[in-house]
Amino acid sequence: MYIKELSLTDFRNYGDLDIKLDKGINIFKGDNAQGKTNILEAIYLCATARSHRTHKEKEIIKWGTEAAHVRIRLQKNYVEDIIDFHLNQNTKAVAINKLPIAKLGELFGCLNIVMFSPEDLQLIKNSPKERRRFIDIELCQIDKMYYYALRQYHKVLKQRNLTLKQYYMTKDTSMIDIWDIQLEQYALDVIDKREKFIEELNKIANKIHFDISGGKESLEVIYEPNVSATDYSNKMLKYREKDILYQNTSIGPHRDDLKFMINGMDVKMYGSQGQQRTVVLSMKLAELNIMKQHIGENPVLLLDDVLSELDDHRQVYLFKYTKNIQTFITCTGIEQSVWNTQKIGKLYYVKEGKVISKDF
Repeated sequence: MYIKELSLTDFRNYGDLDIKLDKGINIFKGDNAQGKTNILEAIYLCATARSHRTHKEKEIIKWGTEAAHVRIRLQKNYVEDIIDFHLNQNTKAVAINKLPIAKLGELFGCLNIVMFSPEDLQLIKNSPKERRRFIDIELCQIDKMYYYALRQYHKVLKQRNLTLKQYYMTKDTSMIDIWDIQLEQYALDVIDKREKFIEELNKIANKIHFDISGGKESLEVIYEPNVSATDYSNKMLKYREKDILYQNTSIGPHRDDLKFMINGMDVKMYGSQGQQRTVVLSMKLAELNIMKQHIGENPVLLLDDVLSELDDHRQVYLFKYTKNIQTFITCTGIEQSVWNTQKIGKLYYVKEGKVISKDF
């Protein structure tokens, strides 16, 4: 899988951009705040139907214009797909091969990506919400049933919380009972799929981490569900009074987390910065591996200004595992490891929303 062409219209600081891309490494070089990350954001948007930088998607639209448009021409095995993503101030619309899709969830799986940014290096120390997001973005791309279960779970969760807020007016628990039945159905699906995914991720990430650490460290990724599938019903009843009191659902996969252990040591509590970065790198490389296994071809890799955050040793292992994968790199300067280990396909100079390409 690789992106052949990318076109932007009134997207962030780009008025009109149309670039042809190499199936290997594409480097976007320039000073900060020139528009490098905007290109990766457009690709991310076409893969996940959301920005990785903002929840206020009208910020994506270029200042002073009414709408933004992204078009990607994508090669998948022997099939070419075109994704058109249109945003205005209030709505998002997507077409695949010029046919509009009814739900944005249908976009998942059309373009598969793995993104690695400096923010990801804080994955271990960040809030559980960020670690759940890591799981969800990966699973939604490879399992549409997971996307459906997760989406329905959050819809029902919202309705249950609303009913909890209304309880003191109605004093009626019958609606809570109804929402609990539906919530359990979707929660058990989400828990089951997350559990299997982390089990798969753990095996692959452990092998990669062992290799990167020179055989000195064993990594274990542990799924920490807020409540087990077997105990879900009992816990929901047990905490109902608390939920009514606080008008919020306290039990469920919306409170799940991950734990990372190196040689039995909690990396969040006791790991060095270097160990934490190696864990995240191992996770991202495992993510690439899993996606390839599930979709039968390599995904697209987005590296947003991350090379400067990794030392030479970790950069070497990154490129060791990413051969034959279309890769987009943003940077202010080209790291020597890129020249040493990879054949660069295209270099793009980015300045003030203008892109000039150079073939190698």
